[in-house]
Amino acid sequence: MLVLLFFAAHWYLSLFAQTFFQHRYAAHRMFSMHPLWERFFFVFTFVCQGSSFMSPRGYALLHRLHHAYSDTAQDPHSPHNSTNAFGMMWKTRTVYQDVLNDRHAGAERFAQGDYPEWPALERFSNQWYARLGWGALYIGFYVAFATAWWQFLLLPIHFAMGAVHGAIVNWSGHKYGYQNFDNHDKSRNSLFFDFLTGGELFQNNHHKLPNRVNFGVKKWELDPTYPVIWVLNKAGVIRLRPARLAPAQQAA
Repeated sequence: MLVLLFFAAHWYLSLFAQTFFQHRYAAHRMFSMHPLWERFFFVFTFVCQGSSFMSPRGYALLHRLHHAYSDTAQDPHSPHNSTNAFGMMWKTRTVYQDVLNDRHAGAERFAQGDYPEWPALERFSNQWYARLGWGALYIGFYVAFATAWWQFLLLPIHFAMGAVHGAIVNWSGHKYGYQNFDNHDKSRNSLFFDFLTGGELFQNNHHKLPNRVNFGVKKWELDPTYPVIWVLNKAGVIRLRPARLAPAQQAA
């Protein structure tokens, strides 16, 4: 039971850190926060994502490339440019490392945008020994608390949790589901109630309205991350920025 609770906690905390801090904050700047809160969520994201932690700066530039070149040959993670999800995510990893180390010429046009940085933590988190250390912690937990052999089969997902989330979102969100908008790409909404990926599978909505903090558009499209953001805004932890489109236009 403890192993399954640990797996669920790792899945959803890592997912929340990605969609809240790296995606909606770092890449799209949908809200602002005090520098101390920014450092808190930097550490929160590092702890929750562990061995699969991505630099918010690297994530932001990678994601802005995705929006600019969605489903074209220059898209860093379109399923329509790869034969399977593993190939797509390996390409994503390669582009991410190039972006992170300033080797990707195409990312330069997005480098002037605002994004959070903490160079010391970002350098440390990308070292092999940091990722190996997180992996050792996961293995140690399973050795201590696993009650059946099959539970150890979950370990590879822990090692690559962020990549697993990315594979699900980018593969499914651009291949399967329905479209509310014609975005001139292949983005789809894969789920009506997106508890699996925290609202990230409303890809068609998000590509139409990239600055809308609530990824759901229809009344029955539930983005579970949005209520958390609403509470954090009311509590003064973050400050939501005005949407670029009026509500009537967003719901069209």
